Amino acid sequence: MVMGDLVDEVEVAVLGGGPGGYSAAFRCAELGLETVVIDATQRLGGACLFDGCIPSKALLHVAAVLNEAERAKEFGVDFGEPRISLDPLRKWKQERVVGKLARGLTAVAKAKGIEVIGGHGVFEDSSTLRIEGGETLRKVRFKHAVVATGSRPSGLPGLTIRSERVMDSTAALELPDIPERLLVIGGGYIGLELGTVYATLGSRVTIVEMTDGLLPGVDRDLVQPLQRRVDKIFAAIHLGTKVAAIRESGGTIEADLEGRGTERFDR
Repeated sequence: MVMGDLVDEVEVAVLGGGPGGYSAAFRCAELGLETVVIDATQRLGGACLFDGCIPSKALLHVAAVLNEAERAKEFGVDFGEPRISLDPLRKWKQERVVGKLARGLTAVAKAKGIEVIGGHGVFEDSSTLRIEGGETLRKVRFKHAVVATGSRPSGLPGLTIRSERVMDSTAALELPDIPERLLVIGGGYIGLELGTVYATLGSRVTIVEMTDGLLPGVDRDLVQPLQRRVDKIFAAIHLGTKVAAIRESGGTIEADLEGRGTERFDR
């Protein structure tokens, strides 16, 4: 890497440190190409590691353990009622699972000679990136660029409420509390995963899906056995139902469900 007037010259610049970005960077380095990764958080892993797939699967593992303990009663083993301590659970998820994997990715990048630069990359031309938001203003001159800038939770069209009681998937994975009544809008895999976690931890979960089936786009033959299972987990599943409005009222959330009236939830 050549430094001059805070301009880095590399062969490959990768925008985004998520699975797409770091996989591309690792492969480029293996092929002998001098590579840098630019990421706003200056860490590798992206939404999947920090805000999505990995923390979700970690919490689903906890849910599976609780379910197995409950099933053990069928063959005469009773562990008693579980006691959930959120602080140790959050710490385990963040440090023992997410943190361990993040440290592993950092070590791999270092071993391959890949620098991870913190900031937002802005293309000045077809071979130059300006890095904004980092500790110093830097530029990267490259021969090839990989754009892997990832995703973020989408908003709900027509629902503009701003309240700490309304969470997106990222906030829900932080486990702020275990609400008595939880409304999950969306019956896709993210909604079902989060609903399963909270239901197993003790919430009464209601799923609302605007289409006529869970997991839209998935083969119905595969969804049927899942439907039978989640029917036993969730307090209610409303298919073919839209949420017309949401508002905060008296320390709760009121949701107007088209064709079903108004229901109250804690989150």
